[in-house]
Amino acid sequence: MARINDVGGTQGFGAVDITDDAEPFHADWEARVVGLLNALREQGLFNTNEFRDAIESMPPAEYLSTSYYERWFEAIRILLERKGVLKPGELDAR
Repeated sequence: MARINDVGGTQGFGAVDITDDAEPFHADWEARVVGLLNALREQGLFNTNEFRDAIESMPPAEYLSTSYYERWFEAIRILLERKGVLKPGELDAR
């Protein structure tokens, strides 16, 4: 089954931006998401394959309307709910 991130051969997405961007993060929260991801993986809460699957399972409209690190944060939220660390919607309430 093809997912929204699998766009190989699909037309209409425009040119790929190959600009060399020396900055890995454009906002402090992006670096925090990476730190959170690394801390949770080091604790063994989930692995890279589970993380990738969580990103790829996002609804297409959400996937296409979010930035790179927003997808990462959403995947972390999804996994924390799947693993029972968070209750569904718990972050939304905060």
